Amino acid sequence: MFDWLAELTRDTLYLNSGIHISDNKELIIDNCRRIEEYNEVYMRLVSGRLYISIHGNGLRAFDFRTGGLVIRGYIEKIEFAERSKHNESENKRLSEDKRTGKEAL
Repeated sequence: MFDWLAELTRDTLYLNSGIHISDNKELIIDNCRRIEEYNEVYMRLVSGRLYISIHGNGLRAFDFRTGGLVIRGYIEKIEFAERSKHNESENKRLSEDKRTGKEAL
């Protein structure tokens, strides 16, 4: 109902994702909230309203404290998936311990 107001607020407060690509060797992502998966060939990040998946070789993350993230390495593919409350509740449900009903660590 108030999606337009939420979008206007994100634009005004610079809460949307900003992505800057330098060749296929460096990727700068603004407003990165969380790194969900990380290894040398694959990363999955949460930034704004997006899940960002990065595939490549020799991937390394730098400068996470600045509210953004710098990724260096050989970047082969970048994928975007929009986050929604439905997806987040499904992910939380899948991570719960079936015996106790509490979230697994």
